[in-house]
Amino acid sequence: MDATHKLVVVKLIHTLAWAFFAGCILAIVPTAWLGKFQIAFGLIGVVMVEVLILVLNRWRCPLTNVAERFTSQRQDNFDIYLPLWLARYNKQIFGSLYVLSNLVTLVLWWMAD
Repeated sequence: MDATHKLVVVKLIHTLAWAFFAGCILAIVPTAWLGKFQIAFGLIGVVMVEVLILVLNRWRCPLTNVAERFTSQRQDNFDIYLPLWLARYNKQIFGSLYVLSNLVTLVLWWMAD
């Protein structure tokens, strides 16, 4: 398989992983709102594992390191199938949503008792 095809595979895997974690973040509040706190806290934990991976990798996805082997491109979305603006501000957008979702979940959990 040539470098171009390898990059496509990495970008597909990266995009699927991103969609999974973005979906987890977006599902936290609705799940908590429905009173499914065990699921909501599970989603929070799954995303926390990804945050830990990012922290240990200096805030870079390990798949970015893999994608760098197959191209000289370095724009913000060279390693993922996202619009440039979303790739550029992904951590700020979804990091904020994650923190807010955690706070909302804690408040809903506290109010449910």
